[in-house]
Amino acid sequence: MSTAKELDPYTAKAENTHLTPQEKVDGLHKIVKDVKTGMLTTRDADGHMHTRAMAPAGPFSPTQVSLIFIANKASHKFEDIENDMHVNVSFYNESNTSWASYCGTARVSQDKALIEKHWSKMTSAWFGDLKDGVHKGDHNDPRVAVIEVVPDSVRYFKSTESTIAKAADIATSALTGKVAAPGELVTITNDEIQLIQGMDKK
Repeated sequence: MSTAKELDPYTAKAENTHLTPQEKVDGLHKIVKDVKTGMLTTRDADGHMHTRAMAPAGPFSPTQVSLIFIANKASHKFEDIENDMHVNVSFYNESNTSWASYCGTARVSQDKALIEKHWSKMTSAWFGDLKDGVHKGDHNDPRVAVIEVVPDSVRYFKSTESTIAKAADIATSALTGKVAAPGELVTITNDEIQLIQGMDKK
């Protein structure tokens, strides 16, 4: 019987297992910072999945693996998270096809210190001042909450070839029956995440 590596030669060729945990996080941060906006996927009480674009705050630390989002607690995404805390956040760079996928759980907090740490003036544009003296659209607005996505694992693809070289690689592989791998597949495991989070807290 054929092995998984034999049946999936692309992954076998592209997977880079020789990076240190910190090197993996560095590569992940590069994708997140370049893309800027991720797609947060949640599941509602009926089992349906919903995805929306959200821009994370940070990362603020070289060892940070979690994602922080400022969001409106009145939005449906919080109902989804209350129903099922398991979420996915993905990033895709259209210019070079690099991508990242966070698989983990979402924690909701209205801790004032945490909100102030990640708040920016531009964030108020997503809340608006309701002119009722309470919902002012600032960091003290009771609608403001933090969603922290703590990953169980992260997988990403880092493109290592130019657009022209990538096209040539794919075309040649298609003609010759070989496998194209115009980049590297990287997995940050749960054990590595636990190790890195420990470093981040020191």
